[in-house]
Amino acid sequence: MVGRAGRITLLLIVIALLSGGHEPLCAQSSHPAAPRYHYDKPRNYGLKAGFTSSLFLVSDFSLEDVPVQNVQNNYKIGYFASLFMRFNFGKHHFLQPEISYNINRCNITFSKLDADLGEAIGEFSGITSTIHSIDVPIIYGYNVIKEKGYSMSVFAGPKLRWILNGPSEVEFDNFDLPTLSEELNPLNVALTLGTAVTISRIFFDFRYDVGLHNISRRVAYGQPIAPDLSAPTVPGYKLRFHRQDNVLSFSLGFFF
Repeated sequence: MVGRAGRITLLLIVIALLSGGHEPLCAQSSHPAAPRYHYDKPRNYGLKAGFTSSLFLVSDFSLEDVPVQNVQNNYKIGYFASLFMRFNFGKHHFLQPEISYNINRCNITFSKLDADLGEAIGEFSGITSTIHSIDVPIIYGYNVIKEKGYSMSVFAGPKLRWILNGPSEVEFDNFDLPTLSEELNPLNVALTLGTAVTISRIFFDFRYDVGLHNISRRVAYGQPIAPDLSAPTVPGYKLRFHRQDNVLSFSLGFFF
């Protein structure tokens, strides 16, 4: 009798253990864990890449103190790649430092001046810039819309820009100065404004960078080309060229 009672007791214990083990499984299957989106985390990492279009705002452009007229911007496409880290605060706010490598391109054309006559001569000259830089923007953002798997944000913040004079190129077309070159200010500051739309882990970023000061340090040049090789050359012309670099950009990014 004892043996039979022991077997029955053991069987009841096994049944109780098996039924107890199934309860959390049933509860887990009936109440699945909610998906965790990137903005639910306190910190995110990501990368993005895209295209840029530069606009030079020329504040001072003169030859021998004669202002250059009819300055026209001709847009050229540049590109960039960026890594970033995002700190999320509460439901709607975030702070996002970034680092990117940029290649911005732009061309301006204008009426060519005769320095001796101090007037345009019916021809056009141009300056084409290909500027390589490392940019470090730090933006504050606000999620205007934030639903599961979707958000739309606006953002703004300062941007530090280090221009690499080595790989950067500036070409002067149709100038009567044989060794004309420009030296750019290495460190520059801009203001970044933009908006972004995020779908799951993919986002589209549209922004405008406003340059806050002149990026041109100085323009160096040689002597003008003498029309008659037997005639003595004259000192180089006085050329002033001050410009701010505003950049429009569009990028596609991904949150890790």
